[in-house]
Amino acid sequence: QVQLVESGGGLVQAGGSLRLSCAAADTTFNSGTLGWFRQAPGKEREFVAAISWSGSSTAYADSVKVRFTVSRDNAKNMGYLRMTSLKPEDTALYYCAAGARWGLYRQAVSYNYWGQGTQVTVSS
Repeated sequence: QVQLVESGGGLVQAGGSLRLSCAAADTTFNSGTLGWFRQAPGKEREFVAAISWSGSSTAYADSVKVRFTVSRDNAKNMGYLRMTSLKPEDTALYYCAAGARWGLYRQAVSYNYWGQGTQVTVSS
């Protein structure tokens, strides 16, 4: 079973940057789409970004487009989410997920594997 571990979260001022990492414990990380989701208190989990297995395709939620960049290194079983120009509304618990088909990247239920999340807090 794939284990995903997120890291890189923290407290940052508005306008700042963070890079989240997602480490996979198993080579099945390479089998599908890598996605990033977030969940703020009292809100539903929402799609943030996704990258296809090959890395040739990426997708972003409108709210983070241009500011966030998703990437992956399959040789290292690693995924990344570079976040810039952070806003207080980006505050949430961020999760990485793996194993979805590319066409279903926005749907959380499509992912087979999830990490425990890393907290991102943006102060105003």
